[in-house]
Amino acid sequence: MKVAAIFDDGKAGLVEKPDLTPKEDFVVVKVHAVPMCTEYKGFKAGRPGEGFGHEAAGEVVEVAQPGQVKVGDRVVVQCGSGCGRCPMCLIGEVIHCQSGRRARAVTGQQTFGTYSQYVLKQDWLLSPIPDGISYEHASLACCGVGPTFGAMQQMQVDALDTVLITGLGPVGLGGVINGHYRNARVIGIESHPYRANLAKELGAEAVLNPNDEDVLEQIMDLTNGVGVDKAIDCSGASQAHRLMVDALRRKGQACFIGEGGEFPLGASRDMIRKGLVLRGSWHYNLGGYPKLIKVIQESAEQLGKFITHTFPMSQVQQAWELQTTGECGKVVMDPWA
Repeated sequence: MKVAAIFDDGKAGLVEKPDLTPKEDFVVVKVHAVPMCTEYKGFKAGRPGEGFGHEAAGEVVEVAQPGQVKVGDRVVVQCGSGCGRCPMCLIGEVIHCQSGRRARAVTGQQTFGTYSQYVLKQDWLLSPIPDGISYEHASLACCGVGPTFGAMQQMQVDALDTVLITGLGPVGLGGVINGHYRNARVIGIESHPYRANLAKELGAEAVLNPNDEDVLEQIMDLTNGVGVDKAIDCSGASQAHRLMVDALRRKGQACFIGEGGEFPLGASRDMIRKGLVLRGSWHYNLGGYPKLIKVIQESAEQLGKFITHTFPMSQVQQAWELQTTGECGKVVMDPWA
């Protein structure tokens, strides 16, 4: 099978690896759609390696024993690799499992992420794709629309809310789609013109530039001086974290999705006197998958705009080069093209 790799000279391409064999509850999935996330940062830094990717959609082609899926099932390959037994796994919070159960430890085979023609995955971490949904759209149930769906579920975002989303890369743009689906008013924060314009196409009412000195005042003007009801950071930037907290109304709520550094937070000033609820939100509870796939099913037109580029996996270098420019929304690869 073919997998994507970065070579010592900083170039990227495909390499041949041994085919995979199912064992116990690890099944073989033929990958049909690979959404690209932050792997481009390794390419930009010139770090050689292989085993990229953590999100995919495909078809079950081989199983070792009867289980949760059968050959021919169309599935979303969920992020993470839980143990299946701990309290976090049992309540659907697989992403927070502290033990994990890796394919290599169980099957003895080296795996290579989802930038690959095939993957090994535990059958209970494969979510069914309903008829009528393409592999490309279904694959967005991972990092495309999944993290912001989980955040909005926790905050119970609805049509009465104004939601601020800081950072309109692929995850933040997925947040615009989720907010629009819930009929919430969405205000975005993004400096890249391409992504700011795309966010407006996807349903953001306004997109402000974080480099404006009066960006907080602009947010307050848009909310009659009160502040936003809910906020989600998808940038990981300390400046955005601070802005998000300042922009929240009294008793507002925020979720931190973007991985980043530290920022100043005052227990009295920010938490006690404003009565804020601040959460870390990495993914979504797998029990919410049926609702998420319904969002995907009913947002086909927006998802068609959200996926701005598709590439054959043989052109992974060109795909990564595009991502480094920021002139794209979600990019999806086909391992077989």
